[in-house]
Amino acid sequence: MKKTKDIQKKLTYSRKNFWKEFSPEKEVAYALADDYKEFLDKCKTERECTDFYQTLLNKMGYAELSEGVKAKKYYRTSKAKNVAIAQKGKLPVSAGVNLIVSHIDAPRVDFKQSPLAEDSASGLGIIKTHYYGGVKKYQWMSTPLAIHGVIIRQDGSKVDVCIGEADDDPVFVMPDLLPHLARKVQYNEKLATAIKAEHMQIVFNSIPYIDSEDNDVKEAIKLNALVMLNEKYGICEEDFLSAELEIVPAGKARDAGLDRSMVLGYGQDDRICAFTSARAITDITDADFQKTAIVFLADKEEIGSEGNSGAKSAFIIDFIADLLAACGEKNDSVTLRKTLLNSQILSADVNAAINPNYPSVHEKQNAVHLGCGVGIAKFTGSGGKGGSNDANAEFNARVFKIFNEGEVCWQSGALGKVDEGGGGTIAKFMAEYGAEVIDCGPGVLGMHSLYELTSKADIYSSYKAYKVFFLKG
Repeated sequence: MKKTKDIQKKLTYSRKNFWKEFSPEKEVAYALADDYKEFLDKCKTERECTDFYQTLLNKMGYAELSEGVKAKKYYRTSKAKNVAIAQKGKLPVSAGVNLIVSHIDAPRVDFKQSPLAEDSASGLGIIKTHYYGGVKKYQWMSTPLAIHGVIIRQDGSKVDVCIGEADDDPVFVMPDLLPHLARKVQYNEKLATAIKAEHMQIVFNSIPYIDSEDNDVKEAIKLNALVMLNEKYGICEEDFLSAELEIVPAGKARDAGLDRSMVLGYGQDDRICAFTSARAITDITDADFQKTAIVFLADKEEIGSEGNSGAKSAFIIDFIADLLAACGEKNDSVTLRKTLLNSQILSADVNAAINPNYPSVHEKQNAVHLGCGVGIAKFTGSGGKGGSNDANAEFNARVFKIFNEGEVCWQSGALGKVDEGGGGTIAKFMAEYGAEVIDCGPGVLGMHSLYELTSKADIYSSYKAYKVFFLKG
């Protein structure tokens, strides 16, 4: 019997439960999760993430990468929505870099360009919105919401806005329809269409502007909102046309579960990977690693990595080119291409963990399980691997070996059953440079919902995996 068990242990693969196999690291995992929750609370938008890391990296002695600056540790930001962090390894940069890329945008709801209106039917001030990324619209109804973002005034000055997070702040809501009147309007509709985009309007205010000399002020409720905004921020309605104002769930990230083993919070796709990869690179030391280590925090992944702050932009390529020059190497197009061809990249993005309420959409054997460590996804995409990177066998095996040597709790898993649906990541865009790329990140329950659920075991395992990748990759 013992011989059979030994043979099974030697020949079969089974994912490890972190809490069983890595129990001595439990307290470290819990401590890291406390820092992570604080990060989530401070960084509910891509701009807030960028500001957070710019401040942190300056305090930690990272130099801003610019011509003539010589240092071991560099960083750069772009468009207030991108961050690149680098530490020089022992080898030349041109030998290739170990790069981890994640994204700091998350599904949300944005203000329209001209958002403020007075609803004639209800007599309420409302904000007109446009959702961003893959959201289930019904999840946003009748829940406390906050407003974050920036307004550029006509004189060019910037105003930071955050309403709904402080204990004494007001919050906002998109009121859902009561069940008593929902039979025809909602209940006969499919789930995807029961809440339409035009229903996602925020109730903004309800008191009209009072003029003792004029009792017939037009759109007095809208006017009162503009008066209050002008008093607080010095803005007028035209300033909304250029503003970036985002609507996110109000409130803090919380411990979840009786054993406090999980984290519930907004924006964990993909700020969980941004936090753990940035912590990993800032925790390594100069003498520890061979290849230059880089973390890239990108914007716009949720809408296809488009625009001048998405992963398709020139930002990270330009950063690596300037890093070559800063380290005394050529940064011509040939050297840059060869550097990228010699590089290894982890596309650090979350995976869909098996949901106990909907297990049928997963294949248990090939799915990520909460609490079983960081997940490695050979491919994402949909159907016949459409839109995926599909990492090769050699790089798969190399990553597995690195993680095993580093005693990382890891597992392999795909995003749901074949033909059930699917989704993509940044991996395919990074692979266009010729580098080796694979997806690597923790599992999430309720991905793209207002409150996503993750395991502290997987948060810590992701951090450890990213750090080992820099040290041994």
